[in-house]
Amino acid sequence: MRKIINRYIFKEIAYPFIIILFILTFVLLMGKILQIMDLVINKGVSVFSIVKIIFFLLPSFMLFTVPIALLIAILIAMGRLSADNEITALKTSGISLMQIYYPVAVASLITFVFTIFTSYFLVPQSNFATKRLLFNIIQQNATIGIKEKVFNADFKGFLFYAEKIPDNKNYMEGVIVSDNRMIGEQNTILAKRAYLVSDPESMKVKLTLEDGSIHTVSSDLKNYRKIDFKSYDINLDLSTALASIDESSKSSTEMTARELLAKMKKPGLDPAAIRELVIEVHKKFTIPLSCIFFSMLALPLGIRSHRSVKSRGFAVGLIVVSLYYLLRIGGEAFAETGYISPAFGVWAPSLIFALMGTCLLYMANKEISFFQKANDFFTRGNKNN
Repeated sequence: MRKIINRYIFKEIAYPFIIILFILTFVLLMGKILQIMDLVINKGVSVFSIVKIIFFLLPSFMLFTVPIALLIAILIAMGRLSADNEITALKTSGISLMQIYYPVAVASLITFVFTIFTSYFLVPQSNFATKRLLFNIIQQNATIGIKEKVFNADFKGFLFYAEKIPDNKNYMEGVIVSDNRMIGEQNTILAKRAYLVSDPESMKVKLTLEDGSIHTVSSDLKNYRKIDFKSYDINLDLSTALASIDESSKSSTEMTARELLAKMKKPGLDPAAIRELVIEVHKKFTIPLSCIFFSMLALPLGIRSHRSVKSRGFAVGLIVVSLYYLLRIGGEAFAETGYISPAFGVWAPSLIFALMGTCLLYMANKEISFFQKANDFFTRGNKNN
């Protein structure tokens, strides 16, 4: 009998969870849709590459949408059971609230395992894979995007022109480059031949010019300088072309917990960098744990009978999530600036919500009304006075 009830409650949570997870992930993806459309329309990126980018973005989205979807799904499921008096019927038949919580706990444990796997493995790997993919797209786009006898401004600080691009060749002829990186000084570079060279290890793209000269004119047009060269290299900034990839080493969001701990042991790191790494290590565990205490909060909050079950579930869920992430963002900000320790800044919101969830679940199990207790407390205080 209890197995049937557990499966029934689990299904009541599972169906809205899947729908809400899809909606929330889609909403987050829509925030990137303009950049994705720009890659397809203006940059000529293939649909297959776009699908890979979306696939790599999903783990970082789901790390946040899974706990939120679980919270709202439990609120909706418990609210519907309570509104239809099914919670009352279960209690009447001798089933306690903690027994009702069992399938909720199983659902939260499953999502916890999934999110900690996502946080520990999938997110760092997908972030670094996205970085690699964008570099490959940039490398390909930098070559394809250059047309002969057409000025190209995709490279930040440069205006680029090629007189001729031979078919099936990896070089350009009759190249003119206007270098605008130096304020107050205009450089014009002329070269007979130019190559675009990429380095996958350092994730840099450079333009190698051969047999040319650099012409520099001062801002007051009184001084002129010419420098001839056999070979001249220019490192290209492709942030305006597709994405900003400016470092070869992994960032903190692209590392697993083991890599973060190993990097923290390296000598010469400044305190700000160490704090960033410590915060990222703790976040890999606190975010998945939100699935546990969200479920503890959702059960007592969801069993309040209300007609508008779905709208109330969404509203309460958004309030809880907003409070949690406001506390988390504030704690991380204080930790990053060094006002508090990184461990305390990251873990404090989780501990607060875990304590709230434990208290509310205990009070709901004992059928203790918080408002009644508060009223009794103030009533006793007035009598004593």
